[in-house]
Amino acid sequence: MEVVKRNSLQAWILAARPKTLTGAITPVMIGTALAAMDGHFHWWPALVCCLFAGLMQIAANFINDLFDFLKGTDREDRLGPERACAQSWISPQAMRKGIVATVVLACLIGCTLLFFAGWELIIVGMLCVLFAFLYTTGPYPLSYNGWGDVLVIVFFGFVPVGGTYYVQALTWTPDVTVASLVCGLLIDTLLVVNNYRDREADARSGKRTVIVRFGEKFGRYFYLILGTAASLLCLYFLLEGHIYAALLPQLYLLPHIFTWRRMVKIHSGKKLNSILGETSRNMLLMGILLSIGMLLN
Repeated sequence: MEVVKRNSLQAWILAARPKTLTGAITPVMIGTALAAMDGHFHWWPALVCCLFAGLMQIAANFINDLFDFLKGTDREDRLGPERACAQSWISPQAMRKGIVATVVLACLIGCTLLFFAGWELIIVGMLCVLFAFLYTTGPYPLSYNGWGDVLVIVFFGFVPVGGTYYVQALTWTPDVTVASLVCGLLIDTLLVVNNYRDREADARSGKRTVIVRFGEKFGRYFYLILGTAASLLCLYFLLEGHIYAALLPQLYLLPHIFTWRRMVKIHSGKKLNSILGETSRNMLLMGILLSIGMLLN
């Protein structure tokens, strides 16, 4: 195994977990495609939304890395990808500085959106920062108490999809609500894979995810239902006459079901990390299919 130099650029790249950025980019892509479908596309606010979402995702990864390490959650029996603080790639002191720098940069970039929309964006940005910390930190860390799935639907669905659309169109439509819910359910499949893989370690650490609370069988079918519901919800766009936006996302169901069957077969252990990769790929595919469908309309 390659030795990672402490606090090096390589260590920071690994801590940023670039593969998770699909979860930040996909909602912005869908929100932008929806704005374009409605004739409101503006490239600059779309780009700013993408940069803000990406930086906040990295900041959240840094925060989770640090505070899971401080809580002792990242134990030697961890099944997921290695964490920077736990592996001593980055010192806790350096990680704190990295969190501050990333959050400040994200906020500075996000503030340029005030040229396109109103002061209410400041509140949205503050909530994004606040809940990035509350997810893992504080006296009642939300991810440790089963609220992770709700937060994903809100902050990877309604906030980025709706926010990206709003800064371009300056309005909110029923299409935005449906697209936000689709995206939130879709990205939650990624969290479910993580929690499904870590269910035994989480139980030992006192992390009460919904899968720890309701068991392996629940987690297995929860994953299947989330992706299926996201795809079928797209059929709503038929009511608006957006045929491609409704039908193209149905192509996602095949790889989603195939990945689910593999997940059930593997059942437990580090091999479930391959399901994490497949889920991320499927998620991006769905985002692309929905976005293309909207653009074709």
